[in-house]
Amino acid sequence: MKSSSHLARGRRRGVTAGLVLAAAASMTLTACAGAATPSGSSSGGAAGGTTAVTLITKTSTNPFFLAMKKGAEDEAAKDGVTLTYAAGAEDGDEDGQVKAIEAAVARGDKGILIAPNGPGVNAAINAARKQGLYVIALDTPPDPADTVDITFATDNFKAGEAIGKWAAAKQDGKTANIALLDLYNDKVVSVDYGRDQGFLTGMGIDTKDPKKNGDEDKSGTYKGGKGGSYTIACNEPTQGAQDLGKSAMETCLSKTKDINLVYTLNEPAAAGASEALKAAGVKATIVSVDGGCSPGIADVKAGIIGATSQQYPVKMAELGVKAIKQIADGGEKPAVTPGLDFFDTGVELVTDNPVDGLKSITSDDASKICWG
Repeated sequence: MKSSSHLARGRRRGVTAGLVLAAAASMTLTACAGAATPSGSSSGGAAGGTTAVTLITKTSTNPFFLAMKKGAEDEAAKDGVTLTYAAGAEDGDEDGQVKAIEAAVARGDKGILIAPNGPGVNAAINAARKQGLYVIALDTPPDPADTVDITFATDNFKAGEAIGKWAAAKQDGKTANIALLDLYNDKVVSVDYGRDQGFLTGMGIDTKDPKKNGDEDKSGTYKGGKGGSYTIACNEPTQGAQDLGKSAMETCLSKTKDINLVYTLNEPAAAGASEALKAAGVKATIVSVDGGCSPGIADVKAGIIGATSQQYPVKMAELGVKAIKQIADGGEKPAVTPGLDFFDTGVELVTDNPVDGLKSITSDDASKICWG
């Protein structure tokens, strides 16, 4: 991504009936009571005068979002907040998230925390804000950024750039035959292009439209590290899932077995890619983003992933719950990080094979702060 577009930078299939709910249904967690009850039995914002907040994640199965959910629950328990949880049925399920937003409005919640599945939720978010709900995006900044009141997220461009710089240095001047395993190929989401374009920029490969994956030259010269020639073998979607990461890598390998460097959107996709590479007898360096204890940091320690950028979903959720509680109590609204259009929750490069001049932490260090 070009430096002039850094202010705009900011992440995770079909539509099914409604929401994936905690324990097969959405749960409302009344923090002060420490008990979980089906959301249908809760009056949300009206119950006991407490602040009611809905957390809506992309899926209810991805470990990243499970960590986010746990962080929100714990913070809600501290703050006396009634938390309702819902998720899309799968990554990309915008319709399920829209239903969750509408339910939050109907309950009279004070605010919504959402990791948006795509631009299809924007209209529902706008409608919720007009009804007076304070809406915070977590992890994935919407486009445009002001669709929500504020975003708490990783700087996805910076996360991608770090693993790109590391990968370029590790190529040691050799030709880089690259597979790009992205999030989608049918919609544009900031986390997707931010990480992909950041990785390419870190490699020293010129990108064109900073909000579009796949339009860079398919061969040329990378300038990172010692520099060298590169080819891009493929751009394939994974939807951030291990099984689709495997099938995406298999598609790439059907085109060429010369791949020696694999960028993956996240660590479940990296795990799937590793399975496909091993089955094909191909050795390649894998880089990724997330920093979860498993499979991410465990795979770094095992040498499956060469480097990953660790982000902090628990912090995102904690900050989100605190912010809505504070606003409900008449306090100040949170502000973005200077120079950005979101609040940066931080990122660390994790590798057990460090590069001179590139700040990183070890897998042992990262395992102590997984998603904290």
